[in-house]
Amino acid sequence: MLDTPKWREEDGVIRFSVTTDGTTGKGWCPRLKSKGFYLGHHTRSVLCSSDFKPTDGVTTEIAVLKGTLFEHEHRITEDIRAEASKRKLSKPNAEVACLILEMFTDREIQAMDLQSIATMHELIRDAYGTSRLLSVVRYDDGNGFLAYPDSPGSWWSVGSGFAFAVPQA
Repeated sequence: MLDTPKWREEDGVIRFSVTTDGTTGKGWCPRLKSKGFYLGHHTRSVLCSSDFKPTDGVTTEIAVLKGTLFEHEHRITEDIRAEASKRKLSKPNAEVACLILEMFTDREIQAMDLQSIATMHELIRDAYGTSRLLSVVRYDDGNGFLAYPDSPGSWWSVGSGFAFAVPQA
């Protein structure tokens, strides 16, 4: 029996849904660590920020714009967010990044033809005041969870995917 895929792809956009369970940022730290995920200092700092606002029981449809949709010079945060806006996509809650990390194995992300999935949430400052985005990164021995520094001109690799929320009808 074949497993039902957790995601589908349409015209270079990967789609799936996640449902929140009320886990706080501080609660995500031991939860993810217990599943073998490494959380770097900056990642823990973002998760523990007062700007990380959990929700409970909220289902969000996610659209991941693949980096291949953008020319090299336009694979910057400002242009990626502009394209999402044209497509009527919005910023997801930061907790979506944690749910993506739990949902997909490194092999599933590889099957999407991605190296990473950056959740394009509202920027959260780490303990040093640097604005960051949470991102799942595929490694040969499993997924990593990073908090990338970000600004409008930040450049992303072609293997990146960018997770946005699809508005509900």
